[in-house]
Amino acid sequence: MNVLIEVLAFAVAIGVLVVVHEYGHYSVARLCGVKVLRFSIGFGKPLVQWVSPKTGTEWTIAALPLGGYVKMLDEREVGAPIAPDDLPHAFNRQHVAKRFAIVAAGPIANFILAIVLFAAVFATGVSEPSAIVAAPTPNTPAALAGFDGGETVIAVRNADGGAGSSEAVRSWSDLRWKMLGAAFDHRRIILSAKDSHGTFDFPLDLRDVSEKDVDDDFMSHLGFEPGGGKLIVAGVQAGSAAQRAGLAAGDRLLSIDGTPTDNATSFIAYIKTHAGKSITLQVARGGDAQQGGKTEDIHVVPLAQHDDASGAEVGRIGAELATQVPSITVRYGPIESLQLGARRTWDLAAYSVRMFGRMITGEASLKNLSGPVTIADYAGKSARLGPSAFLSFLALVSISLGVLNLLPIPVLDGGHLLYYLVEAATGKAVSDRWQLVLQRAGLACIVALSAIALFNDLARLIHF
Repeated sequence: MNVLIEVLAFAVAIGVLVVVHEYGHYSVARLCGVKVLRFSIGFGKPLVQWVSPKTGTEWTIAALPLGGYVKMLDEREVGAPIAPDDLPHAFNRQHVAKRFAIVAAGPIANFILAIVLFAAVFATGVSEPSAIVAAPTPNTPAALAGFDGGETVIAVRNADGGAGSSEAVRSWSDLRWKMLGAAFDHRRIILSAKDSHGTFDFPLDLRDVSEKDVDDDFMSHLGFEPGGGKLIVAGVQAGSAAQRAGLAAGDRLLSIDGTPTDNATSFIAYIKTHAGKSITLQVARGGDAQQGGKTEDIHVVPLAQHDDASGAEVGRIGAELATQVPSITVRYGPIESLQLGARRTWDLAAYSVRMFGRMITGEASLKNLSGPVTIADYAGKSARLGPSAFLSFLALVSISLGVLNLLPIPVLDGGHLLYYLVEAATGKAVSDRWQLVLQRAGLACIVALSAIALFNDLARLIHF
């Protein structure tokens, strides 16, 4: 069943993205007076064909759905001679500005789609973790800033004043995006947070955060984890230290050696540093203490085990953990939703460009590239989470497709745009000979990137 969901979600995602991208090319070509011969979804043998009596465009759905294309009237194409009346409508006879607009329209359509999808998510409302900070790991930036755990971040502002006034924080995702932007800009910020004692300012210096540190665990590296929730024992391994100590599935972990705990990351970090040492866990059983459950102390000694990632001996107790964090439904008005959608699209596009740049310079691993297998996996997962998650995923992939197509690689839209920029600057079109050489080089780049992405997919699938 999961495989079927993944296949259907992947097919819908690719279908929507290809149609939108190619329709961007098609619509601007028509506006510029260019005759479009074929609009094809997919490649290979046509399965469905229909010719518009008004425009003469052949609409096609082909056998291989991984892509599509728009074929325009062009004298450079090998085929039947073009009628004299049609020559003014040939793509190659258009002014360079029109050709630039037609080619750029595809990626731009992907960005517009992302803005609309994000705006729909923001307008309909999305459930996200609240911006409550868990007790940070000692000596992390969060701990050094003064966070103890349990504070709710309500605003972010620049520490140096100037541009960028205080911005409200509505959820954990909102906080992450604002901190991510500050890290990219190497800024000092001040987080305003409240707890039961009042509202306080916490200075945070992100000037020394390098771009290679900006990844999926960006917040964790800084000591920020969602808090204010419940840390539950989801399972206990047979023969483990947790089982011998008496921990059981369903137990709620309240504190570790007297320090309140509500987050799995900080809990695991503490366990790792206490191999062979007795620690005291306070747990609630049969419901919270306020609901009639009982609280008791359990003493457990983490076993020392080799950690493949660090190569060191670390402590483990053999318990599976689940965190239940409080959430909030974030909903915005129509205008604000469009503004936020545009901003989220811009931030993600800029992040994607920077990531590509870091991979080219070797600052980021090529393992960040993903192929169709990973996309299908995430398509299925997001579809199972609900409409908002799937629309957000679709917007993310649409942005990635737009950015990828704008890269100055021959064969891609960005390569053609580069030709037109050279033509506009010099007054001469790039010669056919040079275009042929560059297209071969560009094709080699695309094949190499596809091979790396597919290898990464297989590596994630079979864990090698």
